[in-house]
Amino acid sequence: MSDELRLSCVQPRSTDDLGQVAEERAALIRAVESDVVVFPELSLTGYWLGAEAVELRDPRLAPVVQACADTGATALVGAPVKGDRSAEHVATLAVDIEGLRIAYRKIHLDQDEARRFSPGPEPAVIEMRGWRLGLAICRDTGIVAHAEATARLGIDAYLAGVVDLPADAEVQLERGRRIVRSHGVWVGIASCAGQAGSGFGETAGRSFILSPDGEIVDRAGPEAGQTARATLRRP
Repeated sequence: MSDELRLSCVQPRSTDDLGQVAEERAALIRAVESDVVVFPELSLTGYWLGAEAVELRDPRLAPVVQACADTGATALVGAPVKGDRSAEHVATLAVDIEGLRIAYRKIHLDQDEARRFSPGPEPAVIEMRGWRLGLAICRDTGIVAHAEATARLGIDAYLAGVVDLPADAEVQLERGRRIVRSHGVWVGIASCAGQAGSGFGETAGRSFILSPDGEIVDRAGPEAGQTARATLRRP
């Protein structure tokens, strides 16, 4: 168990070329030198709701796996994935030295997403160096019951990848502060910046990390390519 955890919430540019995306995400994982790297919602495909589901064995994702193996990092990346039978989900993939796995499926879909995707079954937590990390995706962060259910699993931090319009940057921050006030945990939000597709010609950026006392430890600007970083410490 570690008393510290290095966290980065990144906002890379979006493109629909999976091979290129994987190379760029791998370079970013190496560059930020963190234990956990959080990417925005659907960050492997961009927020294109018609994008093909990502296969965990796709060889184009090998650079991301290798970057995590070389650095010891865990990357939390967003992707559309296939579920049971014909179901598909908006998901968070955890990538580490072991490879890729589906760590969480978004529960609270918006109206457009629900035309294709099914909601995930339950909240989820992953463990990294003794830290319990609750996971969320975008609209989940605005649902009080989601944070409550995730916190009941026992968490040290609540981490989410999101895609929002520029006008909603402060809404993201207020949601994060509400979670801190209610549950006293670290909060990290990786927010898409720049063009993202499917109605998002421009997105909010402004990724941030909040301490358990509500302090903004770091916050990125609105441009793609910026990162919010912090070293999480136990009380």
